[in-house]
Amino acid sequence: MRAAFYERQGTARAVLRVGDLPDTQPGAGEVRVRVVASGINPSDIKTRTGFGGKAMPFPLIVPHQDGAGVIDAVGPGIPETRIGERVWIYMGQWGRAFGTAAEFVVVPSVKAVRLVDNVSFEIGAALGVPAMTAHRCLFADGDLRGKRVLVQGGAGAVGNAAILLAKWAGAWVAATVSREEQAEVARAAGADLVVNRHEEDVSQTVRSATDGHGVDRIVDVDISANIDVAVSCLARDGAVSAYSTESPQARLTIPFFPALLGGFSFRFVYVYSMPEAAMRQAADEVSACAASGAYAPRIAKTYALDAVADAHELQESGKAVGKILVRLGSG
Repeated sequence: MRAAFYERQGTARAVLRVGDLPDTQPGAGEVRVRVVASGINPSDIKTRTGFGGKAMPFPLIVPHQDGAGVIDAVGPGIPETRIGERVWIYMGQWGRAFGTAAEFVVVPSVKAVRLVDNVSFEIGAALGVPAMTAHRCLFADGDLRGKRVLVQGGAGAVGNAAILLAKWAGAWVAATVSREEQAEVARAAGADLVVNRHEEDVSQTVRSATDGHGVDRIVDVDISANIDVAVSCLARDGAVSAYSTESPQARLTIPFFPALLGGFSFRFVYVYSMPEAAMRQAADEVSACAASGAYAPRIAKTYALDAVADAHELQESGKAVGKILVRLGSG
């Protein structure tokens, strides 16, 4: 099979290669998927670059956690009726060397989730990490119908997913952005209020839009930088879910007394260590949202496999608005 891979950490241009690797075969409880599209996440970049001093977990890595395609083989214990099924994949490279940046990938059967016919492989490859993360951030503290949500970073992959899922669930949603191109993405996803954090006072704008009540949930891309905004925007008993950081040395200082008086909760979401029950719920509800037609994420750009280094460089640049995909086959 043709695949992208690397055998040492470093820059995309220096370490990523495309070539032939032996075909993978499914073991007990596993399925093999013929990959049509593979999605890139910041965590793929962090693994390749050794973010936080973390060494390579395997001598050779085929990157990417997300993808979509068609099951073409099953291992012992998996019904053959799954062969030919369209699926989306989450955490495809977690705990194993070979991810979705290949013509074939083997994953535990549960991580290959049925993709209904009306959802494209491109959207399927854009689910995975962003949608699962956003789901946990939004729903870990209960139902959203009639609630108010603030998404910090509404044009990022997780932020975009959070807007889409929250609107599908019946919430009012505000989102912050830093430029007009991002504002367009947030509005297209259904955000009721879009705030340019460089031009407007986020706290004042959100408070005004909610008649002084504030928001019940915050999904935050950088809580260490946004903590004061979070505390001033939260409604009584509100919750913040933080899922990312720009630095492994980042520290969080919470204004204790305002948080105490408000009864605020702080949750930290790392998709790879989500409880199994939360993963199953997220997979089911993300699939339902996509099947309903309500999940339409922005695709920033799609690359051929041979241009995988270009795709990684665009992801690292921070200039892409939306999900970056690598196309591997037709379907």
